[in-house]
Amino acid sequence: MAKPHVFITGASSGLGAALARAYAQRGAALGLLARRADKLQELAQSLDGSIAACYAVDVTDFEALRNALQRHLQDYGCPDIVIANAGVSAGTLTEIAEDLAVFQEIVQTNLTATVATFQPFIDAMKARGSGTLVGIASVAGVRGLPGAGAYSASKAGVMAYLESLRLELAPFGIRVLTIAPGYIDTPMTRHNPYPMPFLMPAETFAEKALRVIAQQKKMSVIPWQMGWVARLLRWLPITCYDWLFTRAPRKPRRDSGTATKR
Repeated sequence: MAKPHVFITGASSGLGAALARAYAQRGAALGLLARRADKLQELAQSLDGSIAACYAVDVTDFEALRNALQRHLQDYGCPDIVIANAGVSAGTLTEIAEDLAVFQEIVQTNLTATVATFQPFIDAMKARGSGTLVGIASVAGVRGLPGAGAYSASKAGVMAYLESLRLELAPFGIRVLTIAPGYIDTPMTRHNPYPMPFLMPAETFAEKALRVIAQQKKMSVIPWQMGWVARLLRWLPITCYDWLFTRAPRKPRRDSGTATKR
């Protein structure tokens, strides 16, 4: 069985690095993209036996992102699996003018960059008649969380976008998969000042993610316990939800105007 060719964004740390290591252990050929060139090269050098083409690009620089992805297509061909994993998280408050820039950054990184990541590969996948596009959403996208309007909105948008794309590309043999993590132990979550139920190591998440990608599961919540939480939240009446979550702990803001990226 041929080893997969996998392209991952947000690969320098957190979920992206864990996914890269898990695929490398299976002999996959990797394309890795992230903002931090030093961390990316450090990761690539640690992946014994894998072909790791690295691109130091911020996914919100859409022109640079497109150029890097087109270069990868020209040099290595079309990946079998593309994982749009790059993400950013921060608390935001609508009444604070400075948070508008943070809100924009979060939506661009989490949602718009997912579109920009997939776009260059779709024609090549259509021509081949196969391919898998994987978007990383979040349980936080199921309902709006107080103090996290930007993050919840961006991840809800990712889930709706991936559903639309799944329907659009199904006739061409292209699979679109949604993975919604719960709380995973990464640099992004370590600044959360509240309990995180069912917290999972990133390496464990990666192994489970590879399994659901191989199974071509259209929608997955990892860990599974958070899947039940997501179902409960989705069907909870508005009055009950408001009563339970109005005073819920909040994701910290970034006073500097920047958010925590993976």
